[in-house]
Amino acid sequence: MAAKKTVTVEQIASAIRRPKDQTDTLVGLGLNKLHRRSTLDDTPAVRGMIRKVHHLVRVVGE
Repeated sequence: MAAKKTVTVEQIASAIRRPKDQTDTLVGLGLNKLHRRSTLDDTPAVRGMIRKVHHLVRVVGE
């Protein structure tokens, strides 16, 4: 059985003065403060969430 692919994202910008849906997306990714990192399964849903807040996060590792 192959290992699950994961993606690690880091928050690089503040969610202050951003729309609520973007703030909620960051929380859904497990991020809520600058420089926090979260490792998640690499699924299309997670990729879509990253794409939605791409200007606030950085993909650190895949």
